[in-house]
Amino acid sequence: MDAGLGVALVAALVWGVYIYVLKRSFDEYPPAALTVLINAFGIAWYLPIAVTQVDGSAAALGRFGAAEAGVTALTIVATAAAFVLFLRAIAEGDVSYVTPINKLVPMFVLPLEVVVLGQVLTPLEVGGVVVATLAVYVANYDPGGFFEPFRKAAASRPAQLALLSAMCYAVSDLGKRVSLQELAIPERLWVPLLLFGVAVVLLPIAVRNPPTAIRGDLPKLAVAGGMVALGEHLTTLAFAILPASIASPVINTQAIVAVVLGGVLLGERHFRLRLAAAVLAVIGVTLIAV
Repeated sequence: MDAGLGVALVAALVWGVYIYVLKRSFDEYPPAALTVLINAFGIAWYLPIAVTQVDGSAAALGRFGAAEAGVTALTIVATAAAFVLFLRAIAEGDVSYVTPINKLVPMFVLPLEVVVLGQVLTPLEVGGVVVATLAVYVANYDPGGFFEPFRKAAASRPAQLALLSAMCYAVSDLGKRVSLQELAIPERLWVPLLLFGVAVVLLPIAVRNPPTAIRGDLPKLAVAGGMVALGEHLTTLAFAILPASIASPVINTQAIVAVVLGGVLLGERHFRLRLAAAVLAVIGVTLIAV
């Protein structure tokens, strides 16, 4: 197995456990405020890594020109916009309806990377991307008509918002690949830039809708921040090695980890369907790795 693929799988595992922790511990937090708080802790956790490479980071900043700044800004804004659009989608529609549509990110990453960057994938890799994306869709799907979300999408504002969110996430994933491979922005610099940038973009929303109390949850927030720092570090390493169209579907299998954990530990419904999604994910990743 390619080393980058292994890193992407570990990143998916870390993010999947992180999503489960969020569901268990922070249900009552406004999402934007929670993201800002956790990103702040994530930056604090990541600082020792950045500090140990201070000379290299300073040199990288000295080479940070218009292209680097532009792609970094686009990636940060796309990430924050995707998050806000998804929040609006679930505010106007059922989570079980909009979430599967929002998880189709890799299907947008693949054509974007092929058209914009000229990426060439083998037929098996393309098949693996499709199967892994289908697995993430199935993992988030509530029975009631497999294609119903798409039939309703033309006239459904929540579905349109979820689809637009997925497109923004695809731009974000492509931006990560360009930043880390074509522009060679160091991983130790990219992680805090991304975490800080997203926090700054979401800060106005967080200020308008703050959490009621956080003091008692500081240890849990610190743990979640550590998971974000680790997950973002692994994600960055994966995007620095792999094509975005490969890294994105593999890392997005985090949704399967989260729903399987929810089924095992919380007794959430449709557990057999989630296990089927896990099997599809394994098949998809295997096709990519062959």
